[in-house]
Parts: sequence; C-alpha cells; structure tokens
Amino acid sequence: SALFEEAGDIIAALDSLDEFKPQALSNIIWAYTTAGESHQNLLKKVAGHIDGLDSLDEFNPQDISNIVWAYATSKESHPQLFKKLANYIISLNNSAVCFQPSLGP
Repeated sequence: SALFEEAGDIIAALDSLDEFKPQALSNIIWAYTTAGESHQNLLKKVAGHIDGLDSLDEFNPQDISNIVWAYATSKESHPQLFKKLANYIISLNNSAVCFQPSLGP
C-alpha cells in the first residue's frame, strides 16, 4: 500500500537508525512482513543497521525472534544479519543467560 511504501521510503532514507530502539526495529520489520508488504530498501537498511551494531544486548528474545521470522518469511537474503543473530544466540546459550525461543502453539 502507499502508506507502507511512503513510511518505508522515509525510514530507509534516514542517515542512521540509532534513534530506533530494538523493539521498534523489530516491530517495523514484523509489521511489513505480516501485512505482506515488501520494501527491499527498508529491509536492507534495518539489516545493515543491526549487523553494524557492536552489541545486541539491548535486543530481547522477542525482538530477535520477530526479526528472524520477518526476514525468513519475506524471503529477503541477509546472510550477515542471520550470522550475527545466530552468533549472538549461541553466545547467550553459552552464558548464564539462556535464550529460549518459543516454539509456538
């Protein structure tokens, strides 16, 4: 829809996504995918932003689950993003904090 296209264009054109909290990034990507809207520039911008972060410690399991689901469902290929998220999840499982994603109903 025009609303998704315009909003995606605005976000993708921003110099930085540093002002967006992890939940906002997760919700944006989830909303586009859930609505069946594709915006490659937005998906690329968010993936690049997350991949460029020094740490994913501010992301909670729900944020990470939504991001992984959205990118996988949208069939957008962002191998660096998936590698970064996978390494982060592995590091959590190797630490005192255990990441336990929901398996759904």
